[in-house]
Amino acid sequence: MSILERFSTIMKSNINALLDKCEDPAKMIDQYLIDLKESLAEVRRETAGVMAIEKQCLRQHEENEEGIAKFQGLAKKAADAGNDDDARTFIKKYKELESKREALVGNKDTAAANAAHMRQMHDKLVEDIQTLEGRKAQIKSTVAIAKTTEKLNKIGDPTGKASAIGGRFNDMEEKANRMLDEAQARTELNAPPENSADSLAKKYSGASDSEIEDELGRLKGLKGL
Repeated sequence: MSILERFSTIMKSNINALLDKCEDPAKMIDQYLIDLKESLAEVRRETAGVMAIEKQCLRQHEENEEGIAKFQGLAKKAADAGNDDDARTFIKKYKELESKREALVGNKDTAAANAAHMRQMHDKLVEDIQTLEGRKAQIKSTVAIAKTTEKLNKIGDPTGKASAIGGRFNDMEEKANRMLDEAQARTELNAPPENSADSLAKKYSGASDSEIEDELGRLKGLKGL
């Protein structure tokens, strides 16, 4: 497919819309730039040839029109001079040139349209490249931020996890204290009941004050011996 046959595709392309549809614009933008720059290089190569054809067709048309005007003038002069044979020769010549006029006008118009298309494609490709270059850094930064955010979303909220862990520790500490309280309560419940008579006996089992004084006197007597 020639570059002119691709004219419609190039002119209808919307770079911003293509980028919006990409799953990963950061990867696609470099490829788009490569494709566009290749197309631009091709357009520039072919534009010179198309413009040369345009100039050639324009020149042929102008030369034909000049020839028609020239021989029409000569035919009139010959007729005015009474030289009918010469006039007939000039008339025949410009009639031949007139028969070519339609084809030459068609060629001129077609060549001009082709050249205009080439210039439009050139300008469109330059504009698209500039658009991509302008958005390239922004898009890549945005994609990098999006990927980082997605990773953080998969990791989760560290502070939330820390709070949850702290809450579980508090629950375990409370449960451990409750277990200790219950164990101590069971120990108390399992202890044999104390006999009231034994308790009273302990109260009176200690040495009396008189006995203590007597023992003190005895010890002092032993010291004096």
